[in-house]
Amino acid sequence: MTVLLVALSGRYGYHRDELYFLLCARHLAWGFVDQGPLTPALAWLAQAVAPDNLVVLRLPSALLAGASVVLVGAIAREFGAGPAARTVAAAVAAISGIVLVPGHILSTTTADVTLWLAAVWFVVRVLRTGDTRWTLGAGLALGVGMLNKPLPALLGLALVAGVAIAGPRRLLRDRWVLAAAGIAVLFALPYAGWQALHGFPQLGVAGRIASGDGSYSGRLSALLLQLVIISPVAVPVWVAGLVVLLRDPAWRRFRSLAWAWLVAFALVLVAGGKGYYDAPLLLVLAAAGAVPVTAWMKRRWLVVGAAVAAVASAVLLLPTLPGDRLPGFVTAANYDAGETVGWPAFTDSLAAAYRRMPVDERARAVILTGNYGEAGAVARYGPARGLPRAYSGHNSMADFGAPPTGADVALVVGYGSPALLRRWFTDVRPAGRIDEHVTTDNDENGGPLWVCRGLRRGWPAIWRTEVAHTG
Repeated sequence: MTVLLVALSGRYGYHRDELYFLLCARHLAWGFVDQGPLTPALAWLAQAVAPDNLVVLRLPSALLAGASVVLVGAIAREFGAGPAARTVAAAVAAISGIVLVPGHILSTTTADVTLWLAAVWFVVRVLRTGDTRWTLGAGLALGVGMLNKPLPALLGLALVAGVAIAGPRRLLRDRWVLAAAGIAVLFALPYAGWQALHGFPQLGVAGRIASGDGSYSGRLSALLLQLVIISPVAVPVWVAGLVVLLRDPAWRRFRSLAWAWLVAFALVLVAGGKGYYDAPLLLVLAAAGAVPVTAWMKRRWLVVGAAVAAVASAVLLLPTLPGDRLPGFVTAANYDAGETVGWPAFTDSLAAAYRRMPVDERARAVILTGNYGEAGAVARYGPARGLPRAYSGHNSMADFGAPPTGADVALVVGYGSPALLRRWFTDVRPAGRIDEHVTTDNDENGGPLWVCRGLRRGWPAIWRTEVAHTG
């Protein structure tokens, strides 16, 4: 699968998050408003090795996705799965949305999935062998994951709750388990410290997600994603795993893993998190379910199901169709596909509007964008088109700097209504629309452009009180 992802990684273009990570890579720190340092560090490394090379940028994701498939097969083996069941478990992972989509792009989710699965593999080893020294590996995986994003804390809490509910409860006071927890906490300290020093901005991001702002947000979406985030075809497999873990006496020693998913999913619903947050544990359930499903079903039906799921995943989740005219059902099922199309043409639209501005205004103009993807596109493609620097108040972009004092003209994109802009400028006029020359539906295509003049107050005051973190 890694080879396939690498082969397809140059199709379409940058995802908006990748453009953001490249900007974060210019400002490396122990934390950012919405993430830890790990993924921006990978972007920095890719730029150091091969600047502006999309294949190299996405290579870590392809490798991590392949590792996730191997780990699911390894977890199935710990459950006692034979070769056929291990193959089914690995196949479920290989065609799953939670592996393929973040495996195609550089994403915080990519490392998150792999590290969750690695942590669970160590835990399953403990549950099977009784040797609690294996928990040190789980603590390390969770700790490294905490340098990426806070979600491994959800897994840790869910695993502890699962053991408390289903046992073996002696693990909760085992010295190796406590040492593993200490390792995870130690790795989490740099990012937690950065968040504390900056007023815990991650909580604001979580609040916006809980309110339904952003892709895959909302409690109804979280419920529906449980049925499709792996694959609709794979639902019987992970449901079978949930049932045997909860009800079959032969699986009792692994029962805490079923409760771990139930707790994690309940916490996602209560907190209003995105529905894919708990998805790695669905792969764990699928690894368990592969054992009874392989025993119950004839092999030809397993092959047919895998083939159907593979074709559907290739069409919906991978860049196989022409990117400039993706059908609506593709972007409806895979929002991220539309976000990898059109960024050079997006920047062309800005450049055309910029060239229409009077020469004296261009000399003191900046670009103001509504989100980090738009700012990242200008940073990536703007210099070749003669565009000035882009600024944004979205997430950590707000901390990367405000426009200079002398910039009293702004070409603005990403603000659908001029009402907010008129609070900052005395003169707000339309300057055209974004034309990405594609029929693919995404967040930018067709959006309005504005030329704004006459700052009502200085940039520092506007930036600090109104623009920062408005995205």
